[in-house]
Amino acid sequence: MRYARHRAIADEVRDGAVSVQDLVVRLGVSSATIRRDLAELAHAGLVRRVHGGAAPALPVEVDQPYEKAADDAAAEKQRIARRAAELVHDGDTVLLDIGTTTGALARELRGRSITVITPSLAVLDELRDDPVVDLVILGGALRRAYHSLVGPLTEDALRHVSASLVFLGTSGVDSEGWILDTTSVEVPTKRRLVESGGRVVLLADHTKFPGKGSIRVCDMRSVSVLITTSLANPHTLGRAREAGTEVLLAP
Repeated sequence: MRYARHRAIADEVRDGAVSVQDLVVRLGVSSATIRRDLAELAHAGLVRRVHGGAAPALPVEVDQPYEKAADDAAAEKQRIARRAAELVHDGDTVLLDIGTTTGALARELRGRSITVITPSLAVLDELRDDPVVDLVILGGALRRAYHSLVGPLTEDALRHVSASLVFLGTSGVDSEGWILDTTSVEVPTKRRLVESGGRVVLLADHTKFPGKGSIRVCDMRSVSVLITTSLANPHTLGRAREAGTEVLLAP
């Protein structure tokens, strides 16, 4: 119920500022509940608090094009992808997040007798002609620069799928273990991936410690496995282990 209300508020604010009283009327809850919701949404970077209500979040750093992001630490991402592929077994259903490392993972999964569900067009490009992998593409609004599908349609579709493994990408992991992203439009999709019920495997090369990002997706307690390399920040890896996350270092 709380998540549905947060989503409804985010939808209301997307088109412009809205008052607390308007939200009370539209959603049928108390003003105290709305203020609490707005505080949580503002903390997550999804709305901006203004006097008497909320407004759309200020623009955050624009993602670099997918092709340029894919070139950053490319060899390291490939090693992480190979290690991640070892966790996948024949017959598994896996969810692949948007991102360059999950795109590399898709390449490692070619020819496997599995089902792949994704909002990533980069994953589609890797697997579209594979006769063995069952590929399911989630609908949504196209983000051309980053080869991805996002928005309410994507989030709704994720409500109806279940997977054994969820491979999550990130823009950054801060010293407290928060998984971050740079673009507010992708965050609800990533949160839906985390909530889908499968084991969450975070793929993060050493440049993601701390990397970039001002919006929190989830904390390390939501992550079952972190795959990175020995170049990653040791303090943050220690925090991950303290949170109960298994840390795997790609060779």
